[in-house]
Amino acid sequence: MSLPPTLPPPAAMTAAWAACWADVGLAGQGLELRDELWAAYAQAQRHYHTQQHLSECLALWQQWQAHAQHPGEVGLALWFHDAVYEVKSSDNEQRSADWAHRALLAAGAAPEVTQRVHALVMATRHEAAAHSPDAALLIDIDLAILGAAPERFTQYEQQVRAEYAWVPGFLYRRKRREVMRGFAERQPLFQTEVARARLEAQARQNLRAYLA
Repeated sequence: MSLPPTLPPPAAMTAAWAACWADVGLAGQGLELRDELWAAYAQAQRHYHTQQHLSECLALWQQWQAHAQHPGEVGLALWFHDAVYEVKSSDNEQRSADWAHRALLAAGAAPEVTQRVHALVMATRHEAAAHSPDAALLIDIDLAILGAAPERFTQYEQQVRAEYAWVPGFLYRRKRREVMRGFAERQPLFQTEVARARLEAQARQNLRAYLA
């Protein structure tokens, strides 16, 4: 995988990585893997699935990790969840999960840890109900952008459109409305109490405004 040159992650991200790594009980610091993942989120084809998105997810993880059964595993799954992102590909989550599995096994993680992280990354396909409380928390963090402040939500929509710039406008609008309508029809939208309390009302407002 060819990755762009990029600056090291900021202090908040290095702290998040160190906390995840230590919580899972891995030796060393895993800095080469951390920096490889950080660089992956800087690839040119990305506009939303970027270092900004990863940073926002990990900021929430730092706030909500007390709600996780295995906090380090949820954090590492967030680092990997969009590690592979090709707009025209349908297997990004699978390839990201497989990368996590290989990398964590090589780092000395227990097989059951790598299996759980793999399953967590696959949960971000958003195709089924969460298989565990940790998966529910991970999914809610990944979808937290839906409950962002209106100006960030608008930026998010612009970023997603930029990633799909190759799709004709009429087709993009139709498909995007289908996706957003699907989120709007979920009752509740978020699966964890902490996410519902913080994000549900704003997400409903954002989705209504988008679909109006």
